[in-house]
Amino acid sequence: MVRLPLTPAEAERGQRLGALLRRARGERSMLETALDARVSPETLRKIESGRVATPAFPTVAAIADVLGLSLDEVWAEINRPEPGVEPVGARRNAREWLAS
Repeated sequence: MVRLPLTPAEAERGQRLGALLRRARGERSMLETALDARVSPETLRKIESGRVATPAFPTVAAIADVLGLSLDEVWAEINRPEPGVEPVGARRNAREWLAS
């Protein structure tokens, strides 16, 4: 399968997701967080750094759960509007995001 290059909006959303997870993780170790979420530490590192801008939904859900974040919080943060720019997925709801 050939992956299409990320759009600038997708890359920005990935950066926001990574920043949110880093803030939520706080002083907790990346290793502990990853193991508790049942993902590899490398996967968590790539998501937090924005290298994986579009991680699988179950991965995001598992990490969010371990960090005590609701999926609504995650959705709101990664799709917060920029002045003068329509946010990524603005016309999609969380259910549609889950299906993608």
